[in-house]
Amino acid sequence: MNSGKKMLLGLTLAELKTVAGQLGMPAFTGKQMAAWLYKQHVEEIDGMTNLSKNNRALLAEAYEIGCAKHVDAQYSKDGTIKYLFPTENGRFVETVYIPDRDRATLCVSCQVGCKMNCLFCQTGKQGFEGSLTVRDILNQIYALPERETLTNIVFMGQGEPMDNLDHVLKATEILTADYGYAWSPKRITVSSVGVRGKLKRFLDESDCHVAISMHSPLPEQRALLMPAEKAMSIEEIVDLLHQYDFSHQRRLSFEYILFGGINDSMTHARAIVRLLDGLDCRMNLIRFHQIPNVNLQGTDEKRMESFRDYLTAHGIFTTIRASRGQDIFAACGLLSTAKQTVDERKT
Repeated sequence: MNSGKKMLLGLTLAELKTVAGQLGMPAFTGKQMAAWLYKQHVEEIDGMTNLSKNNRALLAEAYEIGCAKHVDAQYSKDGTIKYLFPTENGRFVETVYIPDRDRATLCVSCQVGCKMNCLFCQTGKQGFEGSLTVRDILNQIYALPERETLTNIVFMGQGEPMDNLDHVLKATEILTADYGYAWSPKRITVSSVGVRGKLKRFLDESDCHVAISMHSPLPEQRALLMPAEKAMSIEEIVDLLHQYDFSHQRRLSFEYILFGGINDSMTHARAIVRLLDGLDCRMNLIRFHQIPNVNLQGTDEKRMESFRDYLTAHGIFTTIRASRGQDIFAACGLLSTAKQTVDERKT
């Protein structure tokens, strides 16, 4: 990682073919490299045994694989594991592995910190320290000890995916392309608070599921919880989503953290029904996880169930998301690597 060499992990097939051409290798060598990277998960260039010894030597002079193992892991009593991975810019990022019977979901990050500064999110309190490269994003999967068990990936970790759209799109290309992981886009969900221009581009260029962070259907209140509302309102987001078909394989969902006495009333539930009228979507209700110096409280279970039942009765398929990994600060809204950044600066 500190060799000064370029990294192969995160390169698309077209880019790998360019590397091959620049080193005087046949174009098909790029496809061989892609297979070794994304099918075999090789960790050393010398492991690419169907490349000639000479070509491996040429490649190794300028490149390395770029696989970086986690530097820390925390284990929850519910089976969730939170990993800490190093990034190319010398920072760290958290990744959460969530096993659940016959499913295993990986919550990946796309930035160190976040610019969106949502009131209820610990990542936002960290501030923004940089976007992850494609290699940084894919390394969370590539270097994951439980990689072979994964059934789903959600871009719901640290950062706003639309604020790092080029790298997120390239990562999802590699995850879904035949030359890459060959996953169905149905196995990947990308979240967003809604970023003008970027959300439309994602919808146009990707077939992955999309999840929108709503948290209030009332624009003025949402702006207090989520400053990003001022740049692209929830009403504008819904208007944009109406232009796309979510009635087949691609799924649209909304994320909604319930705060006691803030956004958990029947007035809010009715406003959601009006806002989402005619939109093929589902709603995920999320329990609030307390963070320091934020005067918000979660709602009680009975009120959450009533909220769910009202939305379901009015045609919005609604579930209450199970809270996982709270004891290791891996649950929704709790991810932060601020401590690692501070510790690094002390050394």
